[in-house]
Amino acid sequence: MRKFALAVAAALMVTAVVMPASAGAAACAPVDWGSGLKTVFTGSGGVVTNIRSGQHECFDRLVIDTRLTDGGYWVRYTDEVTYVGSGEPVPLRGGAKLFVMAYSPSYDEHFVPTYEPANPAEVADVTGYRTFRQLAWAGSWEGTTDLGLGVRARLPFRVFTLTDRIVVDVAHQW
Repeated sequence: MRKFALAVAAALMVTAVVMPASAGAAACAPVDWGSGLKTVFTGSGGVVTNIRSGQHECFDRLVIDTRLTDGGYWVRYTDEVTYVGSGEPVPLRGGAKLFVMAYSPSYDEHFVPTYEPANPAEVADVTGYRTFRQLAWAGSWEGTTDLGLGVRARLPFRVFTLTDRIVVDVAHQW
């Protein structure tokens, strides 16, 4: 009887170790976000004040902080992200490229910058992210701010606004 109790206890310990991993996988069920164009135009206005990123269990997140509630955006997969003005390609790592445009400039009404990345080729450090490979600056011109987001593959994404920010989430899987 003691051997049976030890075997049951050992099986329960293995199950306890395995359960969190399988529970985490279940939490990342397939999403229905799609990979097509996402856009909302509420008019240009406000200004970009910060750009940051984060990792979540099921997706990687890009956040564009603005001084405008419900800012507008235009986000889609593309073969090439280009710099505003020159049209030259923005070099991006990853198997797919997202063009991210906020309808908010990165300068004020006197053309004084409100946001300038310290390193335009690496706007945010995405080292070790599951989906993001690189976030690069493409410029700010005529009331917009453009970014190139290199991702692992063409994966589903969603875009939405919160109070004075635009959020882009790219899922880790379909």
